[in-house]
Amino acid sequence: MSGATRNIIFTALAVVWCGAGSSQLHAQEGSAAVVPAGAPERILLTAGRSTVITTEFDVTRIAITNPAIADAVVVKPREVLVDGKGAGTVSLIIWGADLRRQFDVVVDSGVSLLQQNLKQLFPGEDINVSVTDAAVILSGGVSNNGMVLRAAEVARAAFPKSSVVNMLQLPGGSPSNQVMLQVRFAEVNRNALLQAGLTLFSTRTNFTARSATQQFAAPDFNSENDNLLEFTDYLNLFFFHRGEGIGGVLKALQARGFLQSLAEPNLIAYNGQEASFLAGGEIPIPVIQGVSGNVSVVYKEFGVRLTFTPTIAGDVIRLKLRPEVSTLDFNNGVILSGFRIPALNTRRAETDVELRDGQSFAIAGLLNNMSQTDRQAIPILSRLPIIGNLFKSKAERAEQTELMVLVTPRLVRPLDPDEVPPLPTRPGEFIKPGGDDTAIGQGLTDAPAPAAKPPTAATKKRSRR
Repeated sequence: MSGATRNIIFTALAVVWCGAGSSQLHAQEGSAAVVPAGAPERILLTAGRSTVITTEFDVTRIAITNPAIADAVVVKPREVLVDGKGAGTVSLIIWGADLRRQFDVVVDSGVSLLQQNLKQLFPGEDINVSVTDAAVILSGGVSNNGMVLRAAEVARAAFPKSSVVNMLQLPGGSPSNQVMLQVRFAEVNRNALLQAGLTLFSTRTNFTARSATQQFAAPDFNSENDNLLEFTDYLNLFFFHRGEGIGGVLKALQARGFLQSLAEPNLIAYNGQEASFLAGGEIPIPVIQGVSGNVSVVYKEFGVRLTFTPTIAGDVIRLKLRPEVSTLDFNNGVILSGFRIPALNTRRAETDVELRDGQSFAIAGLLNNMSQTDRQAIPILSRLPIIGNLFKSKAERAEQTELMVLVTPRLVRPLDPDEVPPLPTRPGEFIKPGGDDTAIGQGLTDAPAPAAKPPTAATKKRSRR
């Protein structure tokens, strides 16, 4: 091959190589204007804080999906300021002359600050915080029960409008999330009453007379006829001599009473949820409506009521409870428009306590001793020797009340089918039939056993064999 031919070949190869390099360069420059297919870039922000995004091109336009969560402003041709406002995730798109970039802006509502505060207050504890739109969730593990309760209190103070879900665990804590509360009301009431008084009266042709201390009901003279007496209460002993027109009424009464009451309501509730229980009834109470005088009926509950909210914190149960026992009291009732409305005797307690599983606490107690003595006498006559006692009266009353309310929480779990104990049953008859009660349907009896069938001929032959 001649030298001229070699030069032509080398020149052609050089031109081809330069063309290939130029084509590769143009291809690289063209690829820079195309957005790579992939996930958008992620920007993490805390509500109330800002960050600056720097671009490699001049920004011509921006768009953000929800300005209430995050907002963006172009501060320089190649810088965009992003402000976090509320919890959530939004998309941010930035356009240039021939380029475009997309970001996912994730805004946390102050969780980072709460996490830092918990780390500073409880060093060495594994406490994690996550926030949703309506709740703050605490998770992880702590060393003792005090840390569980205090961490929840700090979270409630930081987010007063959000509910706090406390999922912090203690080493060896119970897996049960249900609490059974046993409440016992024990009440003993004793009372004694003593009344004594004498009323003398006389109806003569020439005069009428009466002596009374007005402590007890005494006979009164008729306004139209002085010889007639009106009695509102014959009291205990009454004597009257028709011939002499002299009589007397003696009030001598001694009474004793004893009351013992015991109520034991039990109720199960889930951790953090309120539960209520009522065993009793409702009494109708008439209410008069304003000027019209119409009577409407309102029902008032009475009986044994229990309301409580348990919070399980490791091996400790915090209880917010309100037990109540109310009974009808007709002695202190009132009569309204012909209706007799009884009063209510109520024993109620409301408090917060902390107990461990199976422990008991006396949350309320009452010891009330009342003694009352009323004496009345007629001046001068009551001071006469011997007969002065006839012009005196007295009433003595003593009452003693003892009340105690005990609570016992227990962590419980449901029983598996093979763990359910058999219910107590009685194979015999429930109520024995007697008299004519069963004939008219007023008694309950078990079905009678079927009568034995008379032996048939075939049966007799078999027995003979």
